Amino acid sequence: MTGRGTVTTELLRALPPAFTFAQARQGGLSERNLRELRELGRLETLVRGIYLRSGAADADLLQIAARTPEATLCLRSALARHELIDDIPFEIDLALPRGKRQPATTAPARWHHFDADTFHLGQGRLSLAGGLSIGLYSPERCIVDAFRLRHLEGTELAHQSLKAWLRTRHAQPAALLRLAKSFPKGEPSLRQALELLL
Repeated sequence: MTGRGTVTTELLRALPPAFTFAQARQGGLSERNLRELRELGRLETLVRGIYLRSGAADADLLQIAARTPEATLCLRSALARHELIDDIPFEIDLALPRGKRQPATTAPARWHHFDADTFHLGQGRLSLAGGLSIGLYSPERCIVDAFRLRHLEGTELAHQSLKAWLRTRHAQPAALLRLAKSFPKGEPSLRQALELLL
């Protein structure tokens, strides 16, 4: 590609991996340029007015964050982000409050629906490119979830993540147990595991 196409490609490279129409305009790209870049496969529309460069890092998370701001990384995906398990999950574990519909995405997502009353407990945000962010549960919340969902996720995940967390300098078992009180299904087994490990 030469001439105008090269300039357009250079302008695209100067933008963040995910960007808005306004950012594209400020960066020198017209609506026509954006359409051409989409047709060439160098760009995709996440949602109306938000674009993603092809091959961008965290493309799956950006797609999910743009379509469902409430989505929150949980279970294996969040535990891996917190370096509490060695797995590199193929699917992205995401939580939504019960009753919320999961979006249509091309991302390899595994959706979980958590009680709306406890959905925000232990929830933080993970900043992504283009000013987007996605929810991320704290290590403590992930451990509680692993224990309360051990019938689905397996007891090994719960015990492995708890052991790894206890080796960190931030581990506060009392704070973990306080959080666990909001989740009666997981608290007894978590308390028992802590007693064995401490």
